[in-house]
Amino acid sequence: MRAVLLFGSVLLLAGCGAATNLKPAKGESLPIAPYGAKATPTPAELLKPSDQARPARSDELLKRSQERRSDEFSLPPPN
Repeated sequence: MRAVLLFGSVLLLAGCGAATNLKPAKGESLPIAPYGAKATPTPAELLKPSDQARPARSDELLKRSQERRSDEFSLPPPN
């Protein structure tokens, strides 16, 4: 029984890694071109996240340390 469950789970996991080129379903077409675009985007272009969705990392170093101003709302918890 354990062997059957193990074999079944291996088959299920093996199917997860199968990736092919994306194509529209039969009888369907790609979405129309967005407003202002000159051409309809390809599936690869539609899957690429925009700069706003994945902003670039900022590696700016701290140039000088500064004292933090006091926070009036940082109060100790009530007893």
